Amino acid sequence: MGTLYLVRHGQASLGAENYDQLSPLGERQCRRLGEYLRARGQQFDHVITGTLQRHLQSHDAIAQGLGSRQEPLRRPGLNEYDSAAVIATVATEPAHGPVTEDRYRRHMRYLRQGLEVWMNGSAQPVGMPSYREFAAGVAKVLDEVRTMDGHILLVSSGGPISAAMGHVLGVEPVVTIDLNMRIRNSSVTEFTFNAKRHLLNTYNALPHLDGADYADWITYA
Repeated sequence: MGTLYLVRHGQASLGAENYDQLSPLGERQCRRLGEYLRARGQQFDHVITGTLQRHLQSHDAIAQGLGSRQEPLRRPGLNEYDSAAVIATVATEPAHGPVTEDRYRRHMRYLRQGLEVWMNGSAQPVGMPSYREFAAGVAKVLDEVRTMDGHILLVSSGGPISAAMGHVLGVEPVVTIDLNMRIRNSSVTEFTFNAKRHLLNTYNALPHLDGADYADWITYA
């Protein structure tokens, strides 16, 4: 029996020319998570990440707070979908620029619509795999985890984490869209696992940001 901790990356750089990098707040969120884990005496037997910059930066910040670092296993199957390509199946959005409240709402609405048509196979985002292939990449990592023992840290993005949730819970892909939209930066989703299956313990938890001092640290992008 083991425990898998799936962590979404810290706040990235929505609206910037390069989204795939942590903001200063994103670094603090992940470092704070590491500090929280260290205070609990938590250590990890294995670390797995995607290959995106925000995944690796998030792991580095967690390791700083934890006071312990090990080289992660890097798995492309944990990489996020291309949100711009998904949105382009239903609308045209500017690649980067100031993030206003109105633009953010519009972005999320188009993203939801794009995810629906990608998942049901009625549209194929340019340069991306089918959703079936995307989900299979996540499932492959979960299969690998079940060959391991102990405590495992997995750092990824909202899309793969929600796909993992859907796989474990056995729900239709479209159901995972709401899970995806609600996953917060640096949040922890916890599975117990054995050689045969995973079981959900917690979803989207932020115990390290509990309290008034961290109220403005809670983000979704």
